[in-house]
Amino acid sequence: MTWIGVSDHNDGWFSLKGAAGAQDTDENIRPDSLLPRGTLLVETRLSPENRPQTLLAFRRSHPWAGTFSLQALPDGGIVLIEAQGNDTRTAVLPCPYNDRTDIVRLTYSWDAPGRTGRLSIERPQPNSTHSVMLPNSRPMVLDDLSEIMLGRGHREMDREVTFAAVSDKIEPVGPMPGLTAHTSLLTSLGEKPVHRIRRGDLVITDRGEQVPVLHVVRRTVPARGSFHPIRLRAGYFGLTRDIAVSPNQKLVLRGSDVEYMFGREAVLVPARHLLNNISAFWAKGPEMVTYYQVLLPGHDAVMASGCALSSLLIGRIRRKPEALAASVLAGLDRARLPEHAQPAWPILKPFEAITLASSRAA
Repeated sequence: MTWIGVSDHNDGWFSLKGAAGAQDTDENIRPDSLLPRGTLLVETRLSPENRPQTLLAFRRSHPWAGTFSLQALPDGGIVLIEAQGNDTRTAVLPCPYNDRTDIVRLTYSWDAPGRTGRLSIERPQPNSTHSVMLPNSRPMVLDDLSEIMLGRGHREMDREVTFAAVSDKIEPVGPMPGLTAHTSLLTSLGEKPVHRIRRGDLVITDRGEQVPVLHVVRRTVPARGSFHPIRLRAGYFGLTRDIAVSPNQKLVLRGSDVEYMFGREAVLVPARHLLNNISAFWAKGPEMVTYYQVLLPGHDAVMASGCALSSLLIGRIRRKPEALAASVLAGLDRARLPEHAQPAWPILKPFEAITLASSRAA
C-alpha cells in the first residue's frame, strides 16, 4: 500500500503502482473502478484575506454524476462535500487557528468496508491536530482521483494549495517523524543509522545521558511542501557530516545570543526556519521520502553526527484514544506510552526563529 498520486500547480502523476509507476502512460483504469479505502491530503495556506476558498474540487457526469470538494470558509470552517448521484454528504470541521498565514494540512480518509471516515486539519508547526469522524463513508472513484491528480477534466485547485496527494491506505495524522533513514544517532555502541535502531537500544542525549528507545516510528510521504527534506551541511550546527531532515524537525540551538534573546540555555528551532542556501537548503531526491524518529521516556534531544535534534514529541496523546488510533503510534499499548507534558526546550515561534537565524547569519 502506498501513495498513488501527487499533484501541484505545475505537474502531477497517478499510478496504482505508486511512485515507481509515475512515468507509465499505458495504465488503464475502468471508469467505475473504486478505491474502498484511502486518503486524500491537501497542503495549503488559508486565505489571509479571509476569502472563501475552493481548495480542491472535481465534478463528473459519467458513469454517474458526482462531485467532490474541500472548501475553506471565511469564518475558518473547513467543509467537505461529496455527492454521488442524488446522494450528497457534507461534513464541517471547525478551524481552530486564528493565524491564516501558516501552512495547514487537510486529510480526508475513508474506509468504506469499515463504514468510517475522518476529516482532519493539522498545523505542522506547532504540531496541532483536530479531527471530525464521518460515519458511513463511501469509496472514491479511481478515475476521479486520477483526473484530480493529473489536473484533467473539471478540477479546481486554489492558488494557495501547495500540493495534493492520494494514498491507497489510511494515513496517520498527528506527531510526525523527521529524520531520513541514514541519519546516524549516537548510541551506547557508537553511531548507528536511525533506520537500524531498535526498541531497547540506548541513545546518548545532548546532556550525555544514556536513554532507552521505547519505539522507532516511520512514515513515508511525498517529498513535497512541508515534507520536502532539508539538507543541513557539515560545519554548521555542530555537524560532522551532512544530514537530511524534515522541515519541521527541530534542532537544539544554544549560545550567548539564545540566552540574551530568550533567557534560556537552549531553544528548539524547526529546520525550515534555518533555510539560507548555505548551511541549510532544499535536498534533492526521489518522489517519496521515509522519515524515522525515536520515542524516548522523556522529550530529550539526541545527537546526530554532532548536532542535537529533538526526539519525537507526543504530548499527552495517550489520554486521547481517538487521536492515538489515528497517529503513527496506532496499535501500541497506550498504558506503556510516556507523557511529554512539555518539550525539552521552548519551541520558537516563526518570527522568533527567523530573527535568531538572521542574527547568526549577519
